[in-house]
Amino acid sequence: MNRKISSLFFAFLFVFFSGFAAAQHESEGEKLAEKVEHAEVDKSFNATKMIMEHIGDSNEWHIWTTKDENGEEHHFSIPLPVIIKDSEGLHTFLSKDIAHGHEHDGYTLEHGNVVSTKGLKKATLFATISGKNNPNEVFYDFSITKNVASMLLSVIFMAVIFIGMARNYKKSQLPKGAGKLMEPVIVFIRDEVAIPNIGSVKYKRYMPYLLTAFFFIWFNNLFGLIPFFPFGANLTGNIAITAVLAIITLLITLFSANKDYWKHIFMPPVPLLLYPIMVPIEIIGIFTKPFALMMRLFANVTAGHIMILAIISLIFIFRSPLLGFASVPLALFVSVLELLVAALQAYIFTVLSALFIGIAVAEHAHEEHAH
Repeated sequence: MNRKISSLFFAFLFVFFSGFAAAQHESEGEKLAEKVEHAEVDKSFNATKMIMEHIGDSNEWHIWTTKDENGEEHHFSIPLPVIIKDSEGLHTFLSKDIAHGHEHDGYTLEHGNVVSTKGLKKATLFATISGKNNPNEVFYDFSITKNVASMLLSVIFMAVIFIGMARNYKKSQLPKGAGKLMEPVIVFIRDEVAIPNIGSVKYKRYMPYLLTAFFFIWFNNLFGLIPFFPFGANLTGNIAITAVLAIITLLITLFSANKDYWKHIFMPPVPLLLYPIMVPIEIIGIFTKPFALMMRLFANVTAGHIMILAIISLIFIFRSPLLGFASVPLALFVSVLELLVAALQAYIFTVLSALFIGIAVAEHAHEEHAH
């Protein structure tokens, strides 16, 4: 009940100040529709571009932008390695060499991403697999992008924490430092996720993956909410990252599956006449499960970032500091919810992965014999 009241309060506050900011430059006798239509807005500020640049990947890690007395913009960014392979050979340089309109070896940065000034197109994965790429018309981008750099940082962060925990446990069974925080979470994943879904006999071999997936997603969700370097990358909101995690779950499920699992797929417990319908559905179900894992994580994390950025953008669109009294508290409220979503999405991904693996390794015949 208190949560509903607080949500309604923030919604009312936001609507009130939004209407006030939109109407502050209009006469009192005009209609509300005319006020909104003719409200003074900053058309030079492109909210869509700003949001997409923040949630998208980039070949440079932008820190801030300043303006001098002449109105000229000065950008400060962390340069990242650019590695490109085309018909002329391998090109390696830093992103600062092609930033802000500069060109190097026939490449430049456009909206933070590498593009060719020679008319070459970036090779895609599907075109490469299908063999449709013409080597003289495409270039292969192996650059260390913002998301890749963020992923490497998170991996180093996790390695430092958990290797330190392992060393402490070799000396003493009592947790120290970060172990005091992480041990309850690890025990929770074991007792409430792995054992109930996979079983007390087989769960141990899958614990490394489940723990890695949970902490990787959780930490990167949290890092994405911190708006300054070396954080702020939308790693788990990148569909390529969520796709790889989902594919790993799929591969573990398929290679761990026993004969009972495959028998249920190709010989479902239905009348024989329904096999032409049920068998294709079961086969499709093998791939729809990881697809749902991929899309759920991607959509929820991305939606949270878009909401926060869109709410803050209203201040600059209407050029009204009064709107900040509504936008900032509402953005803060959504950010607090995102802290919950960060852990919740990591938990959901881990639970569903454990569930899919548990279904694949379940011994139905032994269970029936036991009963």
